[in-house]
Amino acid sequence: MAFTGFPDEAFMFYEGLEADNSKTYFARHRDLYEEAVRASMQALADELEPEFGAVRLFRPYRDVRFSKDKSPYKTHQGAFAGRMPGIGYYVEVSADGLFVAGGVYSTASDQVARYRAAVDEDISGKPLAALAERLEAAGYELMGDRLKTRPKGFGEDHPRIGLLRHRTLYAGVRWEPEPWVHTSEVRGRVERAWRAFGPLVEWLCTHVRGSELPRR
Repeated sequence: MAFTGFPDEAFMFYEGLEADNSKTYFARHRDLYEEAVRASMQALADELEPEFGAVRLFRPYRDVRFSKDKSPYKTHQGAFAGRMPGIGYYVEVSADGLFVAGGVYSTASDQVARYRAAVDEDISGKPLAALAERLEAAGYELMGDRLKTRPKGFGEDHPRIGLLRHRTLYAGVRWEPEPWVHTSEVRGRVERAWRAFGPLVEWLCTHVRGSELPRR
């Protein structure tokens, strides 16, 4: 099906799920989730694939094995176009609207080590700092998991200490559910944001790469 935007019912579904995150609520509204949320996101993913590669939709269920929060469902529907494990482009719909991002979302220790070595080295670190400045100047936010203090081995006076604190790094933008989210304009906005994030994603693919540690 052609993507025509996210209907009001998609946001209504998540408003209800936030109020009642239970198997009973989800079962009662499963058809609404499948039609208004998942089908709409799949249609968007299908139209993004020719330019960005395969876009995978995430399951609605939370992994609660190691979490104190035992609520069973995610309060958003996300989709990811991966370039390398943990590195790529992301789009999400929730009761709050849309969130679009690009970068690295999860890292193993070897990836963090390569990231910090590349940030520290002028020949690779300065271009990343310039990328970050351009993205922020364009209205995007730099986000990710980061240390509150300096990482071991680096001084507070390092010219890129802010970037060195990151364990994950991505740029993103959030949009409230204004009328345009119900139209195909969503696709154009996601495409423009993902293109803007492209140089950051490529830098990360070059310097961070996938993890070389054995998977358990």
